[in-house]
Order: sequence, then structure tokens, then C-alpha cells
Amino acid sequence: MLSAEENFNLYFGGDPAKLPEAAHLKRYGMAGKPEHAWWKYADRFDVTKEPNEPNRFGWIVEIDPYDPNSVPVKRTALGRFKHEGAATVLSKDGRLVVYSGDDQAFEYVYRFVSRDKVDLARPGANRDLLDHGTLSVARFEEDGGVRWMPLVFGEGPLTAKNGFRSQADVLIETRRAADLLGATPMDRPEDVETNPATGKVYVVLTNNRERLAKGSPIPKKEVNAPNPRPKNHFGHLLELVPDGGDPAAPGARWDFFLRCGPESTARALWLACPDNVAFDRRGRIWISSDMGREQEKIRIPDALWAADTEGEGRGVLRALYTAPIGAEITGPCFTPDERTLFIAIQHPGESETAKYETPLTRWPDFDPALPPRPAVVAITREDGGEIGT
Repeated sequence: MLSAEENFNLYFGGDPAKLPEAAHLKRYGMAGKPEHAWWKYADRFDVTKEPNEPNRFGWIVEIDPYDPNSVPVKRTALGRFKHEGAATVLSKDGRLVVYSGDDQAFEYVYRFVSRDKVDLARPGANRDLLDHGTLSVARFEEDGGVRWMPLVFGEGPLTAKNGFRSQADVLIETRRAADLLGATPMDRPEDVETNPATGKVYVVLTNNRERLAKGSPIPKKEVNAPNPRPKNHFGHLLELVPDGGDPAAPGARWDFFLRCGPESTARALWLACPDNVAFDRRGRIWISSDMGREQEKIRIPDALWAADTEGEGRGVLRALYTAPIGAEITGPCFTPDERTLFIAIQHPGESETAKYETPLTRWPDFDPALPPRPAVVAITREDGGEIGT
């Protein structure tokens, strides 16, 4: 099981400006004013006192759920950034491909390809598979091409001249390495998943209210081909076709699958801010949304949506489940027989105005003595059939 370390910067404080690593810490959002005040109570989270501690976070962690005596391992070869997740698929020659998005405005899409092949007959032989391979970052070309650029020490600008002394430096400062290679700044890349029915790859871009129009004084923040909307409040999804149908190929072709917002559906309820996706065996996409505190402004709840990815119904959305007010839906996941669909409900009742004593909702208990609580919901059909049929 792969677990992602995302918004780790929120827990660190202190005075980064006093440190030799000031630029590096700033690049990862450690500006000395965290949302959480852990650094005031534990020196570990004060970068002035423990300047190396932030480098321990922002990784993909591998956990073996079948071995209770195993120790979780941070797979540093997959790079350090605000991982939203890690989605895996096999290449044509049997190597493991791992996609991951860096969940922040103007950040990048990454891919890791293992050096060795997956041994399906001997799972134990795969124990260190993710320690050896090539991490790449995506450049989305104006003509619809995708170029995967390897992040390898000693190649191109990733040299001592630019402050990299080894591959370890490249992995710790993955964002800066990707900057130097000219990766494409995206509108908050969250989930990246492969459709098992078609082999196409879907990149979920949640939103980017900071995206600027052409001619702005900050070129990195200007609209670009795969992120064409200034002040992108609603997000969109891209569809990638790997060259030769091989996810380990050096390139791909990209196109838009869905632009979210009021134009995404004619109904009163519409999809905004896509977050996580899953696919059923038919290749239908299931999209969960995360509008955050925008819900209060537009009065539309987050929801779980489904759409065909091929044929006449391509991109035509249907809502299956709406979230409690103030909550986001994440992590849609099917059982192998697709008769149960799990979704996670995060932070129900979250609001800029609500207080602990007066939350927007008391879901799921609706007990005046209890606060709202996150939960996992299992959705089944009344007749026991497959979801979505």
C-alpha cells in the first residue's frame, strides 16, 4: 500500500530566512507562518532549531498490510513534494509505473518507472522495487504532446553548478529540479489514474484561482495550453494517450476530457473542483470533488460523479452521491466484484463561519452532543447488483 505525504509544510514554523536553506524552504511553502502551531510546542517542527526536519517529509510511504511486523518505508526515489497520491500500472515489459501529482497551484505532474520488472509470482521479490528507477516530470507541449523529462543527477542542469551534489539532492529538491527542466506548471494536479479498459491516463486538475491571463508580469502563472482558463475556479481533467500504448514510453499525447463548472452539465447541480477518480471495469470514470470553502459561495455541494470515457456518453456526467455540507469526497474505490463502492467523507461542516459549538452539520450522527465526524461510506445496490449498471 502506498501512502502519500501531502501538506507537510503546514506544520513547520520558525524563521527560515535566517537559514542557508531559506530558498529551498520557501519553495516548499515554509514561510514561517504555518496554519498549525506545532513548532511552538515541539522543537522538531521549528526550522530554525531543526533545519533538516522538513526534508523528512513529502515522500511516498510503502506499507505492507500483509506483514504486521514490517516497518513502513519512505520510497525516496519517487521524489519529495506534496504528493496527493500514487497510482500504479504495469508497463508493456512488466515494470512498475507510478504517477503522482504535486497538489498545489502551478506545480507539476510526475512519473516513476522502476528499473526492474514486477514479479507477480513472488511478491517478496518486489520489496525494494521502488528504490530503483527513473523519476520524470511532465512537459505538456502546445501541440498536444507530452514529454517525460528524467530527473537524473548530472544530466542537463541538474549538476553541481546549480547546487545538486548527488541524486539525493535532486530528490530532496524535486520541485527545484523540475523548475530547471522547464516542466509545465499545472492547475493543482491531484490524482493521476490509468483507465484499465483503455490504457488512457487521466490527470485531475482541481482548480487554480491564481492563474493569470497572457501578458502577465509572471510568465509561470500565465495560462498555457493544458491550463487555458484564467482564475480557474472549477478545474478540469486531461486525457493522456501514452505513445505505443506503453505508460513507460518517453512521451504521450494529451487532450481535454472535461472542463468543469456550470458548463459541465445543464443540471442545477454541477461538477466543480475534481479531486480523486476511480474506474470500473467498463472504463467508466468516477469523479469525487473538493470545492473547499467555495461551497458556501456558490451553494453547490461536493458530490461523486460518473461518466463514460468512450462512445456517445463520453463526458456526460451523472451524480450518484452528494456530500454533507462543508465536506469533500475523496478516495472512491470499488470492491473487486464492483458491488460495493467506498468513498471517504472528509471534514463535514467545515466553514469560515461555523464554530465548534455551532457547526453547519452534525453528520453522520446528528447528535447534539457530538461534533461532525469524517467517515467512510459504503454504497451498495438494493438488489445487490454491480454499481452503475
